[in-house]
Amino acid sequence: MKTQERPGPADRGREGPRPLWVEEPAVRWRLPDPVRTSAVRAVIIVALTLTQAVVAFLCTLAGSWLAFPMVMSTVASTVASTWGVLDVWITRQVWNQRMGVVSVPSSTARQLRRERRRARRAARKDERIRDRGHRGHRLSEA
Repeated sequence: MKTQERPGPADRGREGPRPLWVEEPAVRWRLPDPVRTSAVRAVIIVALTLTQAVVAFLCTLAGSWLAFPMVMSTVASTVASTWGVLDVWITRQVWNQRMGVVSVPSSTARQLRRERRRARRAARKDERIRDRGHRGHRLSEA
């Protein structure tokens, strides 16, 4: 977010109200929906586990009867949190494999894209040549 300078006394009255901020394009791409869903789920589970751990700690300090059940449920929640974080990682890997995100320069996917691009360019070139031929033919008839 960039802030803008305020107009000086000479600039007042020339322009309308200035926006408070200027939106800039995102630096990173948005996560795919399944990955984002699992990430949100993992964050919620981890946040609840941390809250539960703090409550268990405070119950232990206070000597409450609730300390033991809280500690046991915190251990179970830690397992669930680990599963949630692993789920994000696995979902991301599966998404990358299924949707063809390839980072190796000599990959087959990149070669196929290159060939498709060449075919599209050749088709456009042929179409332009055909259009020129038809226009020239029309002009000579008129």
